Amino acid sequence: MANEINRQWILRRRPKGKLQESDFEFRETPLPEPGPGQVLTRTLYLSLDPANRMWMNAAPSYRPPVEVGGPMDGFTVAQVVASNDPSFQPGDLVESENGWQDYAVLPAARVVKVRPRSPLSHRVSVYGVTGLTAYFGLLEIGRPQAGETVVVSGAAGATGSVAGQIARIKGSRVVGIAGTDEKCRWLTDDLGFAAAINYKTEQVGKALPGCCPDGIDVYFDNVGGETLQAAMFNMNRGGRIVCCGAVSSYDSGQWNSPVGVPGLLIQRRFRMEGFIVLDYYDRREAAEDELVAWVNDGRLISREDIIDGLEQAPRALIGLLHGENIGKRMIRVAPDP
Repeated sequence: MANEINRQWILRRRPKGKLQESDFEFRETPLPEPGPGQVLTRTLYLSLDPANRMWMNAAPSYRPPVEVGGPMDGFTVAQVVASNDPSFQPGDLVESENGWQDYAVLPAARVVKVRPRSPLSHRVSVYGVTGLTAYFGLLEIGRPQAGETVVVSGAAGATGSVAGQIARIKGSRVVGIAGTDEKCRWLTDDLGFAAAINYKTEQVGKALPGCCPDGIDVYFDNVGGETLQAAMFNMNRGGRIVCCGAVSSYDSGQWNSPVGVPGLLIQRRFRMEGFIVLDYYDRREAAEDELVAWVNDGRLISREDIIDGLEQAPRALIGLLHGENIGKRMIRVAPDP
C-alpha cells in the first residue's frame, strides 16, 4: 500500500454554461491514511447523476457546493481497505461519498455498510440511491393507485425507468417521456409502459392529452422546464407531482418557474412536493428488500450503462447530461472484489 497513488478528478473551475471536460483536472496524490474514527475505502463503482452538475455551482443546494480545487463529489460503492473504527473491517462493502477518486478517508459515521448483492453494480442502480429515489419518491409522495395514470419524464433514465416500473407494478397506467425513438420503444416494449412520447420530435403539451385521455393523476418529474409546464396543465383534481429533478436547468443555468403557480394548484387542488432520498434512509432496508423481490421475480428490470475507467468520468457525465444513456450510467473504477 505504501507505493499506491490516489487518482483524482479535481473541479478546476466552476462551469459557465454547459459543462466542459476542461472544467476538471486529473491529479495523482499520495494514498491517504485514516485517522482516529476514520476508514480508508477504495472506490469500486462511481455513480453519475444529473445532480452532479448542480453541485458544481457556487450556490448551495441541499448540500454544500463542490469546492474548486477539491475532488469532485459523487456517490460510490466502495470496499474498506483500513479502519480505525471498530464498526468496520477491511473487506467490508460500503456506500459512501468517495467522490471522483480511487481512495477516500471518511469518518465512520459517513460510511454505510451494505449487504453483498449480485451483481454488485445493482448496489449503484436499482438497490442504491437510484432505485431508492424512485421507490420513495413515487410511493411516499406520488402514491399511485391501481387504474390511475402516471406520467414520468426522463423515463428512460436511471430513476425514471425504475419509478415508471414501480407505478406499473402498483397497477397504474404509465406514460413515459424520453428523448429518442429507441428509448420510447424500450419503455413500451420492454418495461410495459402504456405509451411513450419523444419530446424531441413531438410537442409534449399536444401529445399528453392523446396519451392521457383521462388526465394525469401522478407526474414524476425529473426534468422541470417546459415538460413540467405541459404536465401541470393536464393534471387531474387531487393529483400529485413528485419533484425529483430538474435536469433541463442544471446545464443551462436557466431556472424558469412554470406558469400557473399557484393558480392551477388552487383550481385543480393538486399537490407538488420535492424530496431527496436521504429523507427516507432510515427505511432503506425494507425498501431494498421489496426492490430485490421485484427484480428476482422479473417484474422490475434494471438496465445499466457501465463505463470502465475513472479517467472517463468527465466525458461520461457530459454525455449523461446530453441524454446519451439508457438506464443507470456509472463508472467501474476497480474490479469487483
